[in-house]
Amino acid sequence: MAAQADLAAALAWLRSPAAIRERCGLILAAAERDELTHFALVPERLDAVADYVIATMRQAYPTLAIPYHSRWRHFAAGGRDRCAALAEGWPRLDHAERARQSFDLVVVSVLLDAGAGDRWRYVEPDGGQELSRSEGLAVASLALFASGACSSDPAQPHQADAAGLRALTPATLARAFQVSDANPLIGVDGRVGLLNALGRALQRQPRLFGTSPPRIGGLFDHLAGQAQAGRLPAAAILEAVLVGLGPIWPGRIELGGVNLGDVGRHTAAASDDATSGLVPFHKLSQWLTYSLLEPLEAAGIEVVELDALTALAEYRNGGLLLDLGLLRPKHAAVLGEAHAGSSAIVVEWRALTVALLDRLATRIRAKLGLSAAQLPLAKILEGGTWSAGRRIAQTLRPGGGPPLRLQSDGTLF
Repeated sequence: MAAQADLAAALAWLRSPAAIRERCGLILAAAERDELTHFALVPERLDAVADYVIATMRQAYPTLAIPYHSRWRHFAAGGRDRCAALAEGWPRLDHAERARQSFDLVVVSVLLDAGAGDRWRYVEPDGGQELSRSEGLAVASLALFASGACSSDPAQPHQADAAGLRALTPATLARAFQVSDANPLIGVDGRVGLLNALGRALQRQPRLFGTSPPRIGGLFDHLAGQAQAGRLPAAAILEAVLVGLGPIWPGRIELGGVNLGDVGRHTAAASDDATSGLVPFHKLSQWLTYSLLEPLEAAGIEVVELDALTALAEYRNGGLLLDLGLLRPKHAAVLGEAHAGSSAIVVEWRALTVALLDRLATRIRAKLGLSAAQLPLAKILEGGTWSAGRRIAQTLRPGGGPPLRLQSDGTLF
């Protein structure tokens, strides 16, 4: 019994933002001692990175009225409010059902948001825009959802239920995303595999996802039931997402037979318990958590303690730090070869990204004279580091790809 309790405690801790910060902090501390194998820290560049991010923020949001970093921004790529057009079919829905359908849509879209590659494009069939990368994936996934492809009930097309997700095929996704030899999309099978696995997970967890039918939107009811006096901590959303989606991730590290999801290993993250060497990131799960804030708030639930969540360990934020010289590769293979997500190079890079973005956020707020409440990390990411990472990449490399090349299966980045 004691061993089971210890395992449960270890799993709960690895799912917490505190664990992400602690383990990434250990790797940053090793960088400060110049003990890392792959990256050197150049701390005198922190001010320059902060200034670049602030300039990017002011360019897009001159008054610093910045929205949350979330998938909803991408649905409006090019200034077109596509979600409003979709919601025109929801006029008689109450706030709860609108939130459920929003959960259905945004979870599907986030799980399809791993890197698309440099060549893929999506052209809106109605004569709209040609889009690439995250914006293209968002708009393509919105069209997929609107078509009813994620629902098993033709009378309720705008939902993502267990049977509908299990029935999705790579061919369906390839058609919807306009994939061809001339328009290749990285990781089609991996993306569909995630959604198929999510369909199975929904059916196995009625406490989180309901039963009539099991659907992603059932998670809204679970979270609403946890709110106290209409207030819900952000970490509680992440915990529910990690428990609910934990079984879907392929080929990840396990602890006690439990799939840990987006967790890597690094020697600098040693401890004296079963979690020794494990470095949690939960990038897609946190991206999803950020994307659930707006549907919850629209339904009258106030999300609190938002800065408990961390920065996202992905290639725009991490690329910013490399491209502006806050991190320096220690050997040629770092930038000269493509790396798997589980590699020590990528784990080191991602951990430094999370830890350094906390420091960068503190420096940005100090320069702007704003508090964490006035400028939470969720807005710095949006305004912000993600946009600045894309901006500098586009100036340095054709196609705007990241400085470090990744081997993607469509389920991590």
